[in-house]
Order: sequence, then structure tokens, then C-alpha cells
Amino acid sequence: SSARLNVSILVAAVVIFLLVLHHNFLGLSDLLKRELTDSNPLGLQPIDFIPAAPQRLTDERNDKEISVVIAASDERLGGAIAAMNSIYRNTRSNVVFYIVTLNDTVDHLRLWLTNTALKNLRYQILNFDPRVLEGKVQADPQKADSIKPLTFARFYLPSLVPHAEKAIYVDDDIIVQDDILELYNTPLKPGHAAAFSDDCDSTTNKVAVRGAGNQYNYIGFLDYKKETIRKLAMKANTCSFNPGVFVANLTEWKLQNITKQLEKWMTLNVAEELYSRTLAGSITTPPLLIVFYKQHSSIDPLWNVRHLGSNAGKRYSPQFVKAAKLLHWNGHFKPWGRTASYAEVWEKWYVPDPTGKFSLIRRHPEAYEAK
Repeated sequence: SSARLNVSILVAAVVIFLLVLHHNFLGLSDLLKRELTDSNPLGLQPIDFIPAAPQRLTDERNDKEISVVIAASDERLGGAIAAMNSIYRNTRSNVVFYIVTLNDTVDHLRLWLTNTALKNLRYQILNFDPRVLEGKVQADPQKADSIKPLTFARFYLPSLVPHAEKAIYVDDDIIVQDDILELYNTPLKPGHAAAFSDDCDSTTNKVAVRGAGNQYNYIGFLDYKKETIRKLAMKANTCSFNPGVFVANLTEWKLQNITKQLEKWMTLNVAEELYSRTLAGSITTPPLLIVFYKQHSSIDPLWNVRHLGSNAGKRYSPQFVKAAKLLHWNGHFKPWGRTASYAEVWEKWYVPDPTGKFSLIRRHPEAYEAK
């Protein structure tokens, strides 16, 4: 009987011990949980602090980091701000922005991000060194300031986000109207380092572009009279793609040494002038077209509804603009200027500059009519 009593006491002691242990463990796991949400889970040491996600969102936001790279030049800073705001407000995902800029813009950008409704944005400011472009781009003596170094930031993605396996690159003249997670989840075929929106099968071009000639073929970007281009045996009527929005598999990018390949074609162009004389689009397009010839996947065309910065944008119906997941004002007219189509849609996402340096050119009321 005393043996039975001893066993009972032992069992009771074990149960009490386990209960105490369980209670302490719960307390510890709570503490750990708090630690994780209060500290910066990325362990990055950026120029700038990345605020932790606000408490109410920590449970709802998806923990996987979505890296979004965007270039921010001083004279177009309002564009990058509106783009980031539209992405941030339309997702529950853990988006971290890698904002590529030049040294003289850092302070202005930091002020804009910390003194406005964007203060919970998670970001890292990266300084782009224009010296990497030496010997790879040729300034046009006719045009002062013809080389915009930040345009080429997209060529250097793996060094901008070295820890990421996948990243999204967006231009600064875009706004997003849907969850960026959907774009991030674009399936890339095996062996493909990037997915772009092709110009020929883009919804945008079917709606907007008639009689565009060679503007959306390789011949619109590359000089087929040059031996070096002809030797590549790329069909001149191959459909081009727009480099302003793309998803990159950075593991594949590094494996194929895409950055080195792009630099090789930039350097050859300086020596041989391989790009078309009447270049149909961005100076970054020709090297990308060569390197990704028949070697890229496609993003959903609604994730790059473009030409809003050209006359073509005026042909879009309000219903089409509303259905777009991403709007892109590529072309001459920017939405922070006076004459771009659907600028009022862009303006909804704009956050005014607390320094007052960047001001919108006020539009006349008639710009809002007949939309």
C-alpha cells in the first residue's frame, strides 16, 4: 500500500512538473514570438531602417519576403513613391522594396519615406555607382544628360538583392491595382532567368496600337545591317518585349551570368553601334532582347498595361484601365506631368513631398473630363 502511495506521489509530481514546464514553454514561445515581430527579421543592415510590420498585420501578412526592385531618380522621385504606395496598399504580403538611387537623392528619399503615410514601408536604399557603366554606354553629344545611369540598375539585380532567389523589377512610371504576390508567383519555365510581357500578344497592343510598323519587332531595336547582329541569326520580325516590368529567377540569372552577357553587348554597341538608329524604346531594351532571345517566360499582359504615356493610351476605355493589374505610363507623357492619359488614376496613389521639392504640374479640369 505504501508502494502504491509512493507511485501516486511520483505520478502527481511528474504531472505537476510537466504542467510547470508547459506553462514556462508557452511563456517562452510568446516571448520569442514578440522578439521576432519586434526585431527586423531580415537581418539586413541597409542605409535605412526597415520597420517591422505593424502588429495588426504580423499574423495576417505572409512571411515570405517579396523583393521588389525600383530605381528612384531625383527628378522623378514622385513616380517611385506612387508606385511603391500602390504596391504596398494592395497586398498582405511581406514586400521589401530595394530602392536604387544615386547618392544625392538619398536624403530627399529618406525624408519622403519617413515623414508621410509610407513610414511602415519596408525598404532598403541602395546607392548605384555609375562607374560600373564606364565603356558600356556612349553619351550623345547632342543631348546633355543623355545617359541616365539608373536605367541600367535592372541589369545588376543579383548584386542589388544578393540573398533573394526571385525578384520583381518595376519602372518608376507604374502603379499597381492588384496583389503583387500574383505577379511574383508567375511561373518561369526551367532554364529561364526572367519573364516579360511580349509586345505582340499584349492586350495593350491589341487595344491600342495600329500600324505601329517595326516598333514591336527586333528590327525596331537592333541594326540588322550590322554583321554582328546578322551573325546571331535572330529573326528580325521576332516580337520584342517591354523591360519595364519583369520577374527574375536570380538563381538562374547568376548561373547563366546574365549581367556579364548584358555588359558584353553594351560594350560591343559602343564599338559597333548595334542598336537601331531609330530606337523604338528604352536604351536598355536591345541588350535584353539579344540575351533573352527565345529564352524568357511571359507575364500576364494585364500586369503590364502600357503606352499610357503615349497617344495610344487615349484609346483605352475606363473599363479596360480599371481591369488592369498594373498601369505603365511608358512613353513621353508622365502622369506627374500635364498631359498623360488617366493621370487621375495615378494621382490617387501619389503621396505629396513633405519637402515641397517635387510638385505635380497642376492639370486643367478638362483633363478629367471625357474619361
